[in-house]
Amino acid sequence: MAALIEELKACEIAVWEALKRGDAEADAAALAPDFLGVYADGFAGRACHVGQLADGPSIAAYDLSDFHLLVLSDDHALISYRANFQRTGPEAIPESMYVSSIWQRTPDGWINIFSQDTPEAR
Repeated sequence: MAALIEELKACEIAVWEALKRGDAEADAAALAPDFLGVYADGFAGRACHVGQLADGPSIAAYDLSDFHLLVLSDDHALISYRANFQRTGPEAIPESMYVSSIWQRTPDGWINIFSQDTPEAR
């Protein structure tokens, strides 16, 4: 189980790094075609998640911590963690949220099929 959580941490970090670099191709590659995101402002599919990078990076900095793993099946797992981050832009302020993502193992590796972000209460 320790190896699996490290593997999925790396998958999550790859998504955050794509957001930090503004790499829409890497972001799309990590998400299933029918990906569903549940956010404070509503539901989003893969195109919307990738679309946030149309003008370049959306994240300036991030730190991920407090990881938890729930194995759902041989080919599905849920990883949850806390994300401290700052968006890009001159008025961006530090934010914190809790993220839960379901990843599916495929012949080509893990792919994100679902993610929910819960802003930390202030």
